[in-house]
Amino acid sequence: MRVTARVRLGLTGGIGSGKSTVAELLARLGAITIDADAISRTCTGPNGAAIVPLKNAFGPQILTENNALNREQMRQLIYADANAKSTLESIIHPLVQHEIEEQAHRAMAGSASCIVFDIPLLVESKHWRNVLDRVLVIDCTTPTQISRVTARNGLAPQDIAQILAAQASRETRLRAADMVLFNDGITLFDLAQQVHEIGQQFGL
Repeated sequence: MRVTARVRLGLTGGIGSGKSTVAELLARLGAITIDADAISRTCTGPNGAAIVPLKNAFGPQILTENNALNREQMRQLIYADANAKSTLESIIHPLVQHEIEEQAHRAMAGSASCIVFDIPLLVESKHWRNVLDRVLVIDCTTPTQISRVTARNGLAPQDIAQILAAQASRETRLRAADMVLFNDGITLFDLAQQVHEIGQQFGL
């Protein structure tokens, strides 16, 4: 069924699923994409909006020399202290959500038929399901995730396993999906074809 009204499409998937590639393909088709990860990186980058609160919460040692969040040190702190994660999220999430809403407001004033909310933690959050029209989950097997992230980031399998354990499970994401794109064992051309077919449903 082809949708002609402006659609708010949630896009999510585990690390290494290919979610960012799908977001880029949707953007090429004419969707407006709002990237929560990019917003978060800006907030925690040099002199970003989260830097002062992070310094106050965790001390100056959590920052790099150029006044950005030291991500590796933060990752290790979270692994060592369960409370660190909730503190970090209480700082980052409101800033990211506010910027997402600002970008969405501007996008709604435009002519695009589809606004894509690229949100890694969409399933983990109780907020997004209620404000989105559809949720598209990019899915693949866990071995494929590990293989892709190892090749892309050079992380050790045990480090990837820790990241996967901190995310929603594959089963939880699939239960939350209105649509699933299985991005495993296919070529980029095949992926683009599937994204094109999905985009047509939303006027792209």
